[in-house]
Amino acid sequence: MNLMANIIINVVIAFLLGSLLLGFHRKVMARIQLRPGPPIIQHFLHSLKFFFKEASFPKTASMPFYIAIACMYCAIWIVAVIVGPVTYGSLLLIFGVYAVYKIVEHNAGSSSGSPYGKMSCVRAVFSAAAEIPLFAVLAIVFLQTGTMNLGEIIAYQSVNGPLIYSIPLAALMFFILILSKSPYSPFSITKGKDIISGFETEHFGVLRGYMMLSESIAWYILLWVFLTVFFGPLSIIEYLIGMILITAITAVINATTPILNPNHTVMSQISLAIIGIGGSLLLMFLA
Repeated sequence: MNLMANIIINVVIAFLLGSLLLGFHRKVMARIQLRPGPPIIQHFLHSLKFFFKEASFPKTASMPFYIAIACMYCAIWIVAVIVGPVTYGSLLLIFGVYAVYKIVEHNAGSSSGSPYGKMSCVRAVFSAAAEIPLFAVLAIVFLQTGTMNLGEIIAYQSVNGPLIYSIPLAALMFFILILSKSPYSPFSITKGKDIISGFETEHFGVLRGYMMLSESIAWYILLWVFLTVFFGPLSIIEYLIGMILITAITAVINATTPILNPNHTVMSQISLAIIGIGGSLLLMFLA
């Protein structure tokens, strides 16, 4: 298949499936809280709706940075699709995408001039300090498999079995990272209800559409990487089942857990990272 066609197909799949999974996440949360909730396709419909809304630009926005940052938000997750499902490239590049995402999240908040965006901008620094240590999971995967290439990691698991059994604490660390990016997460301090929509507060119209599209792709990619790295070669049906299960689990946790304040968020995530790193190294040494 032509490379460009492969990229387009995978981006469309990531957007469509990611949108439906986020809609399913919201539906599960609503049911747990004894509400009917919106239809599962609601997030998808909202994403499309904003592309047809009139764009508005606040007077306090730093133009053209305000526009460019929303486009970058979308572009970096498209790059993640290329590195992941399209080429099965390096996990280090996935980490690079996530690191740039944290920068974009920070600057999206500061570019609008909104006080809510600025507060989210500050919290993005806090969250980065907590989430980046969780990416030490990449080093643990490398120590276990001897490679950072996704294709080679899959080949390793086809011979030695899924990594979820040999380095379960590393898998837990990555799951915490996924949980922190899920809607209404207890670790969701950059978009907490107390600051409206956080760094997205002043973005509307096409720019908000790009951001919602990016959220869908990001959710799909995080789930895809988790399943690929820790469960090895999977069929399309197995990927789908895994994504649905993880989405449902995060929805249950988020529906029953209050959002932590920034200090507690940072300390709890760093503590889990320390336990995960130390425990994984100990298990590898004993093995």
